[in-house]
Amino acid sequence: MISSLDALFSALSLERIRWCTISKEELSKCTDMSTAFAGAGILPPVECMEGGSTANCTQMIKDDLADAVTLGGRSIYQAGKEHGLKPVVGEVYDQGIGTSYYAVAVVRKSSNITINSLRGARSCHTGINRTAGWNVPVGYLIDSGHLSAMGCDLPKAVSDYFSASCVPGANSTDYPESLCQLCNGDSSGQNKCEANSQEQYYGYSGAFRCLAEGAGEVAFVKHSTVPENTDGKTLSLWAQKLRSSDFQLLCRNGSRADVTEWRTCHLARIPARAVVVRPDTDGTVIFQLLNQGQQIFSGTGARFQLFDSAAYGAQNLLFRDSTTELMAITTQSYQAWLGDEYLHAMQAVSCDPNTLPETLIWCVISTEEIWKCSEMSVAFQKKNLTPAIQCLSADTKEECMELIQEKESDAVALGGADIYTAGKTYGLVPAAGENYAADDNSNGYYAVALVKRNHSNAFTISDLKGKKSCHTGLGRTAGWNIPIGMLIKRGMIRPRDCNIPQAVSEFFSASCVPSAEQDNYPSKLCELCIGDDNGNNKCSASSQERYYSYSGAFRCLAQDSGDVAFVKHSTVFENTDGNNTDSWARNLKSGDFQLLCPNGARAEVTQFAECHLGRVPAQAVMVHPDINVFAIYGLLDNAQDFFGNSSNENGFNMFDSSAFNGKDLVFKDSAVEIVPVKERRTYAEWLGSEYIESLEGMQTPSCSRAAAITTNGAVLLTSSVLLTTATTS
Repeated sequence: MISSLDALFSALSLERIRWCTISKEELSKCTDMSTAFAGAGILPPVECMEGGSTANCTQMIKDDLADAVTLGGRSIYQAGKEHGLKPVVGEVYDQGIGTSYYAVAVVRKSSNITINSLRGARSCHTGINRTAGWNVPVGYLIDSGHLSAMGCDLPKAVSDYFSASCVPGANSTDYPESLCQLCNGDSSGQNKCEANSQEQYYGYSGAFRCLAEGAGEVAFVKHSTVPENTDGKTLSLWAQKLRSSDFQLLCRNGSRADVTEWRTCHLARIPARAVVVRPDTDGTVIFQLLNQGQQIFSGTGARFQLFDSAAYGAQNLLFRDSTTELMAITTQSYQAWLGDEYLHAMQAVSCDPNTLPETLIWCVISTEEIWKCSEMSVAFQKKNLTPAIQCLSADTKEECMELIQEKESDAVALGGADIYTAGKTYGLVPAAGENYAADDNSNGYYAVALVKRNHSNAFTISDLKGKKSCHTGLGRTAGWNIPIGMLIKRGMIRPRDCNIPQAVSEFFSASCVPSAEQDNYPSKLCELCIGDDNGNNKCSASSQERYYSYSGAFRCLAQDSGDVAFVKHSTVFENTDGNNTDSWARNLKSGDFQLLCPNGARAEVTQFAECHLGRVPAQAVMVHPDINVFAIYGLLDNAQDFFGNSSNENGFNMFDSSAFNGKDLVFKDSAVEIVPVKERRTYAEWLGSEYIESLEGMQTPSCSRAAAITTNGAVLLTSSVLLTTATTS
């Protein structure tokens, strides 16, 4: 029965395929499959192994005690992540969508709930730990930062997030009472919250019924649930008058859509089950074996049925009974098979309390910071926040990065250039970030090139050579590192021998770069500076230089000393339209200024989100990639409920360092909240391509040493020095 010589030779590369089974019924069906395949001459022979559970089977395969097992999505994730197993054959279901289905959130059309306003709603779930009803929605809400779980306690997090729920199966003392509050039980009110059909709100139809009957306001089900239970498709009395048009789906982007639009509006595509094997196993052999098997044993009349388990008194043995065919998986990686939406939800929901460290070792670098960190540790402990904080002192931020890389420390809060080093050199990842304005989700600010509106001379960013420039200060982020780094990266400024200050002085005709008044620095970098009222302290990096910092660089432009000012996006608003009453700014109008965009256009100053040189990222808490980032955010999010604002009465403020004789200790004093990283999971995603471009622009190929070097009496400022000074802007 072998279909080709190729199949024969491939089959001979595996003497037998040891199939792992997870129940006695499955073992019985596997034994019949082995006999049927052998009788049909299908090679290699199948040998059935007793695993007893999916976890045992994946361990046996890893240990070369078995070769293959069929797993569902979450088990595929765990087998891939923990044991490196790969999916090679996938199930296909007759749903018009092939190898998957979709998890959706359904609401009544008459409600005004969106995915962003779910907090406090009443929720209906198919059952505890079920895919579409629990794992995906809870994982999505955690991953997207809507919900935080301290100590990986997901049931408590869900209980705190929704006002009441029905989660069948969450009826033991291990679970918060509110998770069963909406459940109905059977017709006599018995068996409430049981994970079976005696609970009227159990399963897909039950969770939808919970919504339809008004017990809940949102139901987490699969894409086909609403069509199957409305418009006369079911005989159930509770559903006979329901119309699908009375319900809508919640989309990830905050919008809503008709229930027919699940392909584009869903929480995640849930992958089909798949056969997984060791990474060194030839997947084509497994597929050729099963492909021959399905051609012979999936039609009517065959003595053995590959996709039917009724003869064994059970369901979905070896393969789902609803499988219509098996297909070869070409990209044999668990990540590709699961897809990003499902993968990220699983990463968030696979938070195991037993894998969390009892203490989180926080790295700090000064006496004042140790002092504040110690106070934070005590304050958190008093509120039973977990894991507990322990403080570890290092000499430098880079030493903290090294300690975390070596797993001798767990977390450190870092700014932009340090985040770059932590990610690129030490492999660290962001676990949480800071936000500096309650109504701003950008987690940072924008560096912009500001010019006067000029119809007769509307030069662009490509015309900057020979212009006069105003900067906040040497080595500062928005005023120096980002604009100069970008101009270098684009090849407009070309440093020789790492001498960036000299190259800048040759590019602009004159500048004011406060603090550039140093020996051997080009005098043109200070030419536009004006010092104090008496003309003293010219080009100093202090308020005595009237053109210093954001407002100063803007004043340099406003008073026509310069043609362009490199500042942050809010500078123009803070100093115009009556917001600055100093004599030089009193009559300035924001509409008299424009931005230079990297694409060569000009834009209005209000369009900074689309027209800027770089987004300057907020500080982030950086951790080893093995640390559970959701547990870190869960701790800090719960902590800021107690210690996150200046008016709290708990005796400690996360965002105030004044009591410790310092500034920006552990967290920045200007932070108003700790925020989740959401989709910005890597250092590169947190920083953004524009910011990285500016940093790498400063790192000209010949400038890689981490120090200022002196050659023949000339100071040459290397990129690394500029990066380490980029803590403020």
